[in-house]
Amino acid sequence: MPFEYLDHTADVALRGIGATPEEAFCEAARGMWSLMVDLDAIRPEESVWVDRTAERLDLLLVEWLSALLAEKDVSGLFFSRFRVSIERQGGGHRLVGEAWGERLDPARHQAKLEVKGITYSGLRVVREKDRWIAQCVVDV
Repeated sequence: MPFEYLDHTADVALRGIGATPEEAFCEAARGMWSLMVDLDAIRPEESVWVDRTAERLDLLLVEWLSALLAEKDVSGLFFSRFRVSIERQGGGHRLVGEAWGERLDPARHQAKLEVKGITYSGLRVVREKDRWIAQCVVDV
């Protein structure tokens, strides 16, 4: 037999829900960080700014979450609070956001899963009735 299929459970689909796209993006970020650590244990001691552009809102979601993951890898910060502003710019969208958090302290924080990246699988940012949904699959 030259190949076989295996069950693969390394990915997690997450969905941020809010009254606006900005709220949905913030909730998606909270969902991603909640996979990695207890959000209530992360103090908002330091902040970082994220400024990204993309042609479509769904691609902007990937840019936002990927930038936060990259910041973790560079600075060691884990985030628990988020704020974003999204505006149309040219033929696309621009996100300016801020994330607050602190460095992981093994004495106070219990690490959970490691999110390795954001995939384009299941990616969507849509308005459904009175709410916005920002959804993607993360590689864990």
